Amino acid sequence: MKSIVTGGAGFIGSHLVDRLVDAGDEVLVVDDLSSGRQVNLPSTAKLEEMDIGDERIADVIAGFAPDRVFHAAAQISVSLSAREPMTDAKTNILGTLNVLDGIRNAPGDPAKFIFVSTGGAMYGEPEALPASETLPAMPGSPYGASKHTVEIYLPVYERLFGIKHTTVRLANVFGPRQDPHGEAGVVAIFSKAMLAGKQVTIFGDGKDERDYVYVGDVADALAKSAEDGGTGPYNVGTGVGTNVNTLFGLLAELCQYEQKVNYGPPRAGDIGKISLDSALIERELGWRPGTTLIDGLAETVAWFRENSA
Repeated sequence: MKSIVTGGAGFIGSHLVDRLVDAGDEVLVVDDLSSGRQVNLPSTAKLEEMDIGDERIADVIAGFAPDRVFHAAAQISVSLSAREPMTDAKTNILGTLNVLDGIRNAPGDPAKFIFVSTGGAMYGEPEALPASETLPAMPGSPYGASKHTVEIYLPVYERLFGIKHTTVRLANVFGPRQDPHGEAGVVAIFSKAMLAGKQVTIFGDGKDERDYVYVGDVADALAKSAEDGGTGPYNVGTGVGTNVNTLFGLLAELCQYEQKVNYGPPRAGDIGKISLDSALIERELGWRPGTTLIDGLAETVAWFRENSA
């Protein structure tokens, strides 16, 4: 198969690229390297350094003639989206439409489109957890709203232009290669700070719960969705919520960190509790998480310990 991965030099995208290359795919990565790193990529993957908003992406897609396009490039910070909704929309909505237009204008049968969406920011504050895909979308941030907007576009593009799609809604993904310098990725931020002996800050009271799913398991889910998936959306998570105070304690033990945590004001757009019911993707595609939280955290800390500059 020939696969394009947008955002493929980034955290989730690069793990997916590894999985596709190992399966024998010819892979082209489209990434502007604003947060991704070329060192994350296997030597056999090709790289086109380009922003998804660049109109030339149509030529890139046409020239490569992919069988499928995995769309992982995105603006991922909830708090940034609350501060700068227009910036979020330009990347997550208009940038995605630019990729879709590139697919529809390419010669031959259109590539299948696998959309990396959000489960953590899609359902708002559900009364019952874990949240399933049957719940209505109730995003509480511009980030969640931009992802939901693309989900609405996808069946329209399929009807009008024949672009088949699968939507995968991810929980809070963590693991090696995650960026510790942004506002997303609490595991990476904590791990990097703890190993350096720096102060760790929790925004709010630390009782917020998230569903932490390991990046290797996510890469497997995305690969499966391209092979066998219907349109979805498919939740990808563990179904278990872990609060930030507990996460801090687990990481502190792994990092042998003895400082007390600092508590700061809560961030705009953050929700209180979320976990995802992944029964649908298990039933239809045979996927389920294979990595426990503690094992995934240990792998992540080990990676940061080896790769800390």
